[in-house]
Amino acid sequence: MSLPAAFVSVIMIWSTTPLAIKWSSSGVAPSFAVLSRMAIGTLLCGVLLVLLRERFPLHRRAWQAYLVSGVSMFGAMALTYWSAQFVSSGMISVMFGLSPLLTSFAAMWWLKEEALTPAKLAGMLLGIAGLALVFQGGLGLGDGALLGLAALLIAVTSQSLGLVWLKKIGDDSPPLATTLGSLIVGLPLFFIAWWLADGHLPAAIPERALAATLYLATFGSVLGFVLYYYMIKHMEAGHVALIALITPVMALLLGHGLNHEEVLLHVWLGTAFILLGLCMHRWGAQWLAYLPVRR
Repeated sequence: MSLPAAFVSVIMIWSTTPLAIKWSSSGVAPSFAVLSRMAIGTLLCGVLLVLLRERFPLHRRAWQAYLVSGVSMFGAMALTYWSAQFVSSGMISVMFGLSPLLTSFAAMWWLKEEALTPAKLAGMLLGIAGLALVFQGGLGLGDGALLGLAALLIAVTSQSLGLVWLKKIGDDSPPLATTLGSLIVGLPLFFIAWWLADGHLPAAIPERALAATLYLATFGSVLGFVLYYYMIKHMEAGHVALIALITPVMALLLGHGLNHEEVLLHVWLGTAFILLGLCMHRWGAQWLAYLPVRR
């Protein structure tokens, strides 16, 4: 698949993922919902690996990549599913919209990919302002919403650091193998989290929750992550994270239209600041170059 096609596909998948997470957790414990998703995803990924006769590297660098991505995925997904009890699907996507800024900052510090220019600094400050507005919007939704937003911030940080660490490892394993290795590492962690948090099988699983779980396992955990790791290997970390430039607005609209979620003014303003910060961070230097210079 071409990089543009992979880029668009991941945008579509990640725009619908927050709403699917909300639906998959309805009627069942969040820890069971995410465990089910990862178990099905692991099975599907293993079957695909065999059918496509892809290699599954077991050398040291591959295991480092599996470990880093698996632990990072566990931290991000476990906290996201837990926070979905308290915040809307649109807010989940808005918070993950901060990932390009966090990723770029980590890449500058760790990978030495880019220098901290005035435009990038302005973008980061706009992102911080947007984050503050989103949290202010959460004040009207109760204490649980603030805890959910705090958990999401940690989840985004986990995902961003994991992305940069993978780039630093530089493993050349096939994306499908990296996805399966990550799931193999993460699955026991999800099982332990479910056992400690709940440990009971649900008496019944609502049809919508089951359908959402199957969608997340197939597209979110397998196809989405395969394309994600494919892009990581062929694009700069900061560019991969730009996917989050589009997904927050799409997720907010989907949550409002399909799940009747209320979107507060502070959230819209915060989203606008975050997206403006992303644009300034990515293209600010080019914009400033067009400004007239006094002599």
